Amino acid sequence: MKGIGTGRLKAEHSPKYERVERERRYLLRTLPHGLALAAPHFQITDNYITGTRLRLRKARWVQTNEWTLKLTQKHTPAPPDFSRTLMTTIYLDEAEYEVLSVFEANELRKNRYPFEHEGRAYSVDVFLGDLRGLILAETDFDADEEMDAFPPPSFAFADMTRDVLFTGGSLVGLTAEDLRRELKKFATETQRHRDNR
Repeated sequence: MKGIGTGRLKAEHSPKYERVERERRYLLRTLPHGLALAAPHFQITDNYITGTRLRLRKARWVQTNEWTLKLTQKHTPAPPDFSRTLMTTIYLDEAEYEVLSVFEANELRKNRYPFEHEGRAYSVDVFLGDLRGLILAETDFDADEEMDAFPPPSFAFADMTRDVLFTGGSLVGLTAEDLRRELKKFATETQRHRDNR
């Protein structure tokens, strides 16, 4: 069945099943000191379903070979503030995942490493495929005030939280050449800003 028939889509819906994700995202030059590629990690494959806000994820914890499968809707209510997103997640079994995997989607692959620094938990993402060489770190917060006041960790090169390019929905559409060009442009702009101080 296609479409919704007569009538119109309700402008607002209940936030009952959504949760607010508060997150800061940092660009890294290298893995943080004390973290190695052989450390325990998740292998993550994200498929962003074309024309939607939906992401189909499979994640394997390498050490136990256990899988987590889920469908997530994630959107930003007030761009360019990408630090706060609304998420709704459904955990799937294998059959449900296979049914949904037939939809046209763009794929993003990465290894995710849990990492603790100065008492705070981070997820360090090492990207694969066309985005090989890109390393991002994320950390979550329970309150807006805490997130807004949080300084970048010492291992971060730059805070990319407000840059749409470094959201999953944008990264999935980049080629290796796109990424190199954007990182070069960012480095040039950063240096120019530092020189003008």
